[in-house]
Amino acid sequence: MATLAELARHQTSLGRVQIAHLQRLVAEWGMLADFCFADLLLLAPEADGEGWLVLGQIRPTTGQTMYRADWVGEVLPAAERPLVGEAWATGQIVVGEMLQTHGAERVRVTAIPVRHDGALVGVLTREWSPTVGRQPGELERTYLEIFERFARMISDGEFPMADERSSTSAMPRVGDGVMLLDASQRVEYASPNAVSALHRVGVQGNAVGMRLGELGVDDHTVRLAFESGAPATEELEQLPEVVVLVRCLPLLKDQKVSGGVVLVRDISELRRRDRMLLSKDATIREIHHRVKNNLQTISSLLRLQARRLDSGEAKAAVEESVRRIRTIALVHETLSRDVGDDIDFKEILLPLAAMVEEGLQSPDRPVRLKVEGDAGRLPASVATPLAVVLTELLQNAVEHAFVDGRPGTISVAMANDGSVLEVTVSDDGVGLPEGFRIEDATGLGLSIVRTLVTSELLGTIEMRDAEPGTQVTLRLLIPEVYG
Repeated sequence: MATLAELARHQTSLGRVQIAHLQRLVAEWGMLADFCFADLLLLAPEADGEGWLVLGQIRPTTGQTMYRADWVGEVLPAAERPLVGEAWATGQIVVGEMLQTHGAERVRVTAIPVRHDGALVGVLTREWSPTVGRQPGELERTYLEIFERFARMISDGEFPMADERSSTSAMPRVGDGVMLLDASQRVEYASPNAVSALHRVGVQGNAVGMRLGELGVDDHTVRLAFESGAPATEELEQLPEVVVLVRCLPLLKDQKVSGGVVLVRDISELRRRDRMLLSKDATIREIHHRVKNNLQTISSLLRLQARRLDSGEAKAAVEESVRRIRTIALVHETLSRDVGDDIDFKEILLPLAAMVEEGLQSPDRPVRLKVEGDAGRLPASVATPLAVVLTELLQNAVEHAFVDGRPGTISVAMANDGSVLEVTVSDDGVGLPEGFRIEDATGLGLSIVRTLVTSELLGTIEMRDAEPGTQVTLRLLIPEVYG
């Protein structure tokens, strides 16, 4: 489905700034639909016709919808929408009745011209059935009064407002709680849910006729909105573990603040869950940090043990174990810095290559390592065995590809298309022995590689002559969530 901006650009003569104003209106109109208990449609005249293009549609959460069908993108004939044409022609709010489009039911309509910088840019219609609705009471009368004041602001070009001073991206809704303030910031009306929210922050008395500050509630949000003439949103933590989100929208008349609407929402449970998630993430990172430290301690103990060994073969075996442990420790070190269970594998591969280059080279076998491509973010269950596999392949290349002592290069290339990760380790050394098959290899290093790739990573491994040298290709299926 095309967006409001796309529809407006291709089928109307509206400019970029005017379209942005309509987008701000649509961002606010869920609140407006709830205040008026009715469907809202946003229409603009077609550029090359006499019809009205439906740019947006929203249904109320506080009342019954008139329309089950989605009309966005449709062009309504001007003859079917005379009240819209009258509002556009006069620039005034028009109230009347019409026959329901594609039906015979009578529909009550309020057509509100949308003005921006003195020019009309669209028409907002409130549409509802006179035979279906809520029983009128204080809440219903107050909400409709609030909508009518917003409608006048829309018609005068004073709403929506471009500047909002907000400390959060979340917004309370009409159903969460509403307070209507007069020009002196005193409460004229508080909905039942707003009263409950005030009770949560310790206000037990009647709020009507009082300023929020006089009730002991932080009124910084209200003062900011009234002074700036723009909406403001803040979180208030009045009591321990009690957090209330407060949004104040000033009501303007002749460009002066004549009152305000305060939406309040108790978000204590949401913030408690946020704190739990943060605590969980911190705990997991601390666990990875401690695992890394323990692995490094084991590496140090093994090095001490190796110094006491007389057998060269035993010393080599211990050093190989130390290297593998350091590789796994490197993964846990990266996980201790990241939030979540997946890792940018480049943060492991680069220090891993540096560690191998530093630990495996000798003056009589100068070998250079080169890393290309990017594996992207991988789950820890893939990153850990893959790091061990790469370590084994790099060491295998250093030990067997350059036996004649000449300098050489080992390259690691990685490519992730979202579903398959391909890793290629190649060297320009002496190549594979005659008749070599990795399936028949009995060395510990290649046995570890074969087992990890086929069993834990559920991938394939191919090892072949590259002329010159050897090329090893791994292909691993990446879970979709990490692709």
